[in-house]
Amino acid sequence: MKVLYVHNEYARPSGEEHAARELVALLREHGHEVRWFTRSSAEIADSVAGKFKALVAGVYNPFSARRLARVLDEYKPDIVQVQNLYPLLSAAVFAPIRKRGIPVVMRCPNYRLFCPSGLSLDPSGNVCERCWGGHELNCVRLNCLGSRSRSVGYAVRNAFGRASRMILDGVDMFITQSGFQRDKFIGQGIPEHKIGVLPGISPVINIDNDGRLGDWVSFVGRVSAEKGIYEFIEAARRNPAIHFKVAGNLDANFVMPDDLPPNIEFVGFRKGDDLDRFYLDSRLIVVPSKWYEGFPNVITRGMLLGKPVVTTSIGAMQSIIDHNENGLLVVPGDSDALSSAIADLYPDSDRCRRMGAKGYEKAVASYSRRQIYDTLMQIYARAADNLKSR
Repeated sequence: MKVLYVHNEYARPSGEEHAARELVALLREHGHEVRWFTRSSAEIADSVAGKFKALVAGVYNPFSARRLARVLDEYKPDIVQVQNLYPLLSAAVFAPIRKRGIPVVMRCPNYRLFCPSGLSLDPSGNVCERCWGGHELNCVRLNCLGSRSRSVGYAVRNAFGRASRMILDGVDMFITQSGFQRDKFIGQGIPEHKIGVLPGISPVINIDNDGRLGDWVSFVGRVSAEKGIYEFIEAARRNPAIHFKVAGNLDANFVMPDDLPPNIEFVGFRKGDDLDRFYLDSRLIVVPSKWYEGFPNVITRGMLLGKPVVTTSIGAMQSIIDHNENGLLVVPGDSDALSSAIADLYPDSDRCRRMGAKGYEKAVASYSRRQIYDTLMQIYARAADNLKSR
């Protein structure tokens, strides 16, 4: 099978793109040919002209559509998988695909179809669904992007994509990453027969898990408010005898506290074997997200490396982590609960090992590469069937 993967890359690497690359690697492992069709937001970063281009192209970009049409005619894929459209691709890319009668699958790692920012968070960092149901004007009213022009641009492109039905009619199957996310999509009018659930794929681990307990408490991922970084910093402040480490790129809106506690260290972005070693040297993996995460790859990597996970009882996290079995669940945004959970679990070596072992068992049983591949093939088949029944 020939697959064309269409994606607007972010200016900086993200967990979303790591998961996409893992999915492409999985397809290639099973003998499928995969080609990327990409644009990158790095092309327009930190430029006034680039920001204007993003505003216009995000609504409708005929140039990307024509470029894609040429690739479709040359490559002749059996299926097209789409991920991020904005700001340089836009919903315009669906027209040439549909014209050629190729089934389309859209992987949705966030909620950008209904929320202009994709995070479903208001400017105060609280879960928010005020734009859902066709009320994108709330993004402008609340200035969710921290810039009036950006908020307007994001709201307009979302409203156009929804009102034109170019996305809904152009996609044969939407991929969500959990039952929680599927139910949210159904509630927003996406037909149930057009939604498949594909959990995050277990990452490839290239080093042996030697069973070491690890010394520090780790946060891995984009360093941003919605990911719970400030609650993590507060947990470090309240547990001064424990070493905390943060691995990941700093979000543009992240502000480093002036009174950063001395027991927390920011080590920058890690990848590959270096990232795996970072996990092995950790005792706990903490994922304190406050938003509707799709399926955090950081959790499954930690499970495969035998580490207990402390995370929040929201979105996909509560379906991955079973409280008191392979980790702990705390209320999102509750620094007291997060600090207490870490303080209770960290010194209990036996409990850490038991939870880590349980996590490994679940990751192997539920998120194996074979299982994810089989589910993906079923989704592709359903996309082809839906295309025929249009």
